Amino acid sequence: MHNVAAWRDTPFFTEAERAALALTEAATRLQAGAAGVTPEIREAAAAHFTEEQLSALTLEIAMTNFFNRINRVRGEQAGKIW
Repeated sequence: MHNVAAWRDTPFFTEAERAALALTEAATRLQAGAAGVTPEIREAAAAHFTEEQLSALTLEIAMTNFFNRINRVRGEQAGKIW
């Protein structure tokens, strides 16, 4: 888990995994000034995954973010009650 937080700086991830992590990070970070999912990030992910895989990855990112935000509102630790 520690390496996921530092995915850019570790040698442990394949190019496909790095593309998925970049997509996840871009879709998740919502603070002011965040670029979001840029065409470059989208194209990098598309180079490694089929449309079906990208759809599944997008759904997984969205569901994780959905539950993280519910937990944030409820003040619950992730994974504790769901």
